[in-house]
Amino acid sequence: MEMECVTEFPHIHMDRRPRKRPRLAWDVPQAPEAQLGMFCGQEIGNVKSFAPLRAPSDHTTISSLFVKGVARNGSPPWRDDDKDGHYMFALGDNLTSRYKIHSKMGEGTFGQVLECWDRERKEMVAIKIVRGIKKYREAAMIEIDVLQQLGKHDKSGSRCVQIRNWFDYRNHICIVIMHDLHLIHTDLKPENILFVSSEFLKVPEYKVSTRSLKDGSYFKRLPKSSAIKVIDFGSTAYEHRDHSYIVSTRHYRAPEVILGLGWNYPCDIWSVGCILVELCSGEALFQTHENLEHLAMMEKVLGPLPQHMLKRVDRHAEKYFRRGKLDWPEGATSRESIKAVLKLPRLQNLVMQHVDHSAGDLIDLLQGLLRHDPSERLTALEALRHPFFTRDHYRRS
Repeated sequence: MEMECVTEFPHIHMDRRPRKRPRLAWDVPQAPEAQLGMFCGQEIGNVKSFAPLRAPSDHTTISSLFVKGVARNGSPPWRDDDKDGHYMFALGDNLTSRYKIHSKMGEGTFGQVLECWDRERKEMVAIKIVRGIKKYREAAMIEIDVLQQLGKHDKSGSRCVQIRNWFDYRNHICIVIMHDLHLIHTDLKPENILFVSSEFLKVPEYKVSTRSLKDGSYFKRLPKSSAIKVIDFGSTAYEHRDHSYIVSTRHYRAPEVILGLGWNYPCDIWSVGCILVELCSGEALFQTHENLEHLAMMEKVLGPLPQHMLKRVDRHAEKYFRRGKLDWPEGATSRESIKAVLKLPRLQNLVMQHVDHSAGDLIDLLQGLLRHDPSERLTALEALRHPFFTRDHYRRS
């Protein structure tokens, strides 16, 4: 008898990027409330239909609204989720009768992404399996609706990940895989921007000695293609919704969010600026987990916060200020915190340390993306028309 070797994948801790300072206190953005109607994915033969549903009644469970009659043939034995609600699986398991689990691609706060074989289309697909917890299921339904809307407006799928279909399996939403659409991503960060291709080139690292290169130890990997896709639309907000709750991963969070001033499209622009600095330097710009320290870092790198913004801060942010100024360093919680702020250079000096050409254009672009006042920040369209991008275009043409 031919035996198939399978490997169990219990949930492990999320990857922690070592270049960031360790967390000093929990900093978990508030999960937004479900903002959209439910959508039901039905399989009728080979046709997928996604239709909006009426709001569930008090006696209707969310599970009853999803796919019914999914074939159970070949389903793996039932395994309890782990303590955090993550789906437990083994390589070779079936995810419904259509998909076979091939490998684990990654995981995050939301759940896991698995590479699966699609028996119907005869190809590999990525399936995002969301944690079996109410707030993550609700966020997944928002993401499904957003991805469907993006698909209608971006037929080529040039920059955003495309949804094939989705289904509910053992209490886990499974998703099979911009601003003109009036959407705000709210969680732009390097982890949510993926290369389309995993192929790479090995090139010598010229900063090391020639002697070291002979044994092949000092090579760096560069992506073969620079094509990317934006992923994870589970926290996406619509322009007309309430924008007072906390959004964005800490290191990429805009000042107006911390100050409780409300937010809109410009909070995504700020995140893009932080990402560009990180791509330039190799390190997150604001490595912090505390609001006061975060604001102090912003002032150190970008200059003082505007007075008109300080006069409008909400009651939760008032404690960070004294006599119209940031309460720093007097309000610092530790010497380590003060040192972390002091060591930061001004933005232009930081860029000059890592860029030897086009530094002027990059600095000017970043200063436009990282303006404290969201109303003065560059828009996405203005940023795309910036000389940092257009000069290279004209040189090639």
